[in-house]
Amino acid sequence: MSRILVVEDEKIIRQAVKRLLERQGHEIFEADSLHVAKELNFADYDMIISDLRLPGGNGTELIELAGETPVLIMTSYASLKSAVDAMKLGAVDYIAKPFDHEEMSLTVERILKQRNLSRSNEVLQNEIEKEYPVTGIIGSCQPMQNLFTKISKVAPTDATVLIQGESGTGKELVARALHTQSRRKDAPMISVNCAAIPETLIESELFGHEKGAFTGAATLRLGLVEAADGGTLFLDEIGELPLEAQARLLRVLQEGEIRRVGSVQSKKVDVRLIAATHRNLKELASKAEFREDLYYRLNVLELHLPPLRERGQDVIELAEFMLERSCEKMNKGAMQLTDISRQAVLQYQWPGNVRELENAIERAVILADGDEITPENMAIDVSPDQFVPQALKENLLEPEAANNAETNQGDLSLDDYFMHFVLENEDGMNETDLARKLGVSRKCLWERRQRLGIPRKKATKSN
Repeated sequence: MSRILVVEDEKIIRQAVKRLLERQGHEIFEADSLHVAKELNFADYDMIISDLRLPGGNGTELIELAGETPVLIMTSYASLKSAVDAMKLGAVDYIAKPFDHEEMSLTVERILKQRNLSRSNEVLQNEIEKEYPVTGIIGSCQPMQNLFTKISKVAPTDATVLIQGESGTGKELVARALHTQSRRKDAPMISVNCAAIPETLIESELFGHEKGAFTGAATLRLGLVEAADGGTLFLDEIGELPLEAQARLLRVLQEGEIRRVGSVQSKKVDVRLIAATHRNLKELASKAEFREDLYYRLNVLELHLPPLRERGQDVIELAEFMLERSCEKMNKGAMQLTDISRQAVLQYQWPGNVRELENAIERAVILADGDEITPENMAIDVSPDQFVPQALKENLLEPEAANNAETNQGDLSLDDYFMHFVLENEDGMNETDLARKLGVSRKCLWERRQRLGIPRKKATKSN
């Protein structure tokens, strides 16, 4: 039952509306003037029906006062102008007097249905935001939760952020989340892939050029940094930026100004810089392949995106989300992953990370004959030695978590399993391959070697 306020000075019409809507099961409240209506708390009602002309003023005055409560305007002046004016002021609809009973009933039900739907969507959105606080990014594992916390803290600031992660982990999504949660969200976000621009053009693309600055510069051109003025500039793969362009970018960060190619004058810009890379910039700086001063200016706050193979059950969550989205995109019925597919998805190393997973799911939806997705549909080739027990993977990620834990394979402890696997395979594998097979990072592998006293074999020199 909905609570509806009827504001009408003509008693006959007011009573007619009341009787009609009460028969529909609604609870009706009355007000015979604008003054009386203004004394009420509009938040107590699901809807307001008001005459356009009222004693003491115009019924449209209630629209702003009503806030989120929808207002239906009744008018004897059923001209296009009065209707348009009421709608411009925020009325959800209008109805002409004398009104048709069926039309009034249908209009009221439609408005109430829209309001209830809007409320449900708001509740759902709030639930989604609680579970996934960063729009567009799904992740329940602890590293992702830590990432979400950092994003929420740094996003409202203008601090420069460096996002590090392997290709396909979603670095641009993080950059967009930082932008949309910042005070610059209404300003543009300009994304630039530094690796995709030829070295000879990158300075012109970023900082613009004057007419005649070089051969082919027929007109003045604004650079992408200038285009992002007031907003956010996202430089993806910044490790590929040439040293000359790095010097110009450093000036943007230090002085907040740019100089177009061929210009003698500088221009002030207000830009928040977010950079991303899959390369180790500190290591590049030590080799003089990246400016050290720029690295330290970029690395005000570093956000690390873990690879998919280190995110545990997140991969299943992502796969199911992508499966649902792909089915909708291709107008196919609901599909599901088989148990074997789930196991394969968990055990596969995903060198292409989330991007590879998305492509695999989309391919599977296209190729699947029924409503079940198989590993063959996804083209996942998982060798037997890749099926490391999940408990082992989880505990290897936390070296101190389960010193005495056991797998489901007899009395073999996690440490024993690790030791046997390393000793049996280290002759034929390097450290990177060993870590990949175990589903852990090289750092984790080294830490467990140290704790268990398994020294790394020295490489033999060939004659």
